[in-house]
Amino acid sequence: MKTTIAQVPEFQGKEVTIGAWLSNKRSSGKIAFLQLRDGTGFIQAVVAKNDVSEEIFQLAKNMTQESSMYITGTIVEDTRSKFGFEMQVSNIELIHESVDYPITPKEHGTEFLMDHRHLWLRSKKQHAIMKIRNEIIRSTYEFFNENGYVKIDPPILTGASAEGTTELFHTKYFDEDAYLSQSGQLYMEAAAMAFGKVFSFGPTFRAEKSKTRRHLIEFWMIEPEMAFVEHEESLQIQENYVSYVVQSVLKNCQLELGILERDITKLEKVKAPFPRISYDDAIQLLKDKGFTDIEWGEDFGAPHETAIAESFDKPVFITNYPAKIKAFYMKPDPNREEVVLCADLIAPEGYGEIIGGSERINDLDLMKQRYEEHGLTGPAYEWYLELRKYGSVPHSGFGLGLERTVAWISGVEHVRETIPFPRLLNRLYP
Repeated sequence: MKTTIAQVPEFQGKEVTIGAWLSNKRSSGKIAFLQLRDGTGFIQAVVAKNDVSEEIFQLAKNMTQESSMYITGTIVEDTRSKFGFEMQVSNIELIHESVDYPITPKEHGTEFLMDHRHLWLRSKKQHAIMKIRNEIIRSTYEFFNENGYVKIDPPILTGASAEGTTELFHTKYFDEDAYLSQSGQLYMEAAAMAFGKVFSFGPTFRAEKSKTRRHLIEFWMIEPEMAFVEHEESLQIQENYVSYVVQSVLKNCQLELGILERDITKLEKVKAPFPRISYDDAIQLLKDKGFTDIEWGEDFGAPHETAIAESFDKPVFITNYPAKIKAFYMKPDPNREEVVLCADLIAPEGYGEIIGGSERINDLDLMKQRYEEHGLTGPAYEWYLELRKYGSVPHSGFGLGLERTVAWISGVEHVRETIPFPRLLNRLYP
């Protein structure tokens, strides 16, 4: 019976065959212990000299790291293993012998591992991070599908910036200027006017010359947009979504969280509702914590976000930022026009902002005024203005950065390990 490592609990006491690679091994006299992986998981295979032919035993003892094989044996319970099972081997069929595999069990530098990212993905910890990433994506689709959202795919090539910034990758689109998308949000607003509740999931690009542990040049965003939803309701949707994702990872990735030695007691607290603090109160909190130079009207950096998050044991919303430091499309607070109806969701443990969201301006005249203030001229933005001209409604949306969320939930320090092939300021390889 051919199966996978993930499925072996179903075959306790039975003989199965698995296609696998050798990730590590050790031998002691008349027994060899093979650490196997097959993409679905990791398992130990025990080769006893008395149970196999001399040829098979020598093959097991001499097999090199990352050699591939079909391996056959009986699945037995192993309480010492986190996985809970091991294989007692009866036969091995070598497929390919790997020679001089560069990533050995010894310590390697980060740059070396990043240069060999195509191979580093095979390691147990990197495998665990990618499995958690996959569970976040799976549960994201589940959450939005179960709540009546339609997935819409915005373009990657655009004629203008969504945020009105200069951190854009420029390219030529035949005889026109074009840019790699920073966000699908403007297009998702158009989709929300057609479908009510929508979400996108795709790559975004920021030509930001940053080398911090929180930044990537290319990253993935989940961007819901919702018609007839105002700011308060949007915050509730955000906290319910994040809670849902975290609880799904806790339920379905126990083995992976264990491999990463993640303190899950902190994740277990992540259940809606989340605490909130206004930008005004956040400024005062920072001053009380010794950030005496921060002034009202300034944006928060990583140290500020970390200091604010330390005051809470769940993700925290920072609400109502000054309009002048936020995007042109955010709706002013009707009671206080110098701030906007927005919120950033800050993850605990120093992982920073994982969501930015707001209620959008739905008034045509105010949006025209914002266009003038931000110099948004020309045909590239005309279609967006028309959303306020033909059946405008209150609407809100937000964007969640996948890689920062993966880093936070898995407890990984740097976002470069949370995407299969990271694009950094100094890295376009492999």
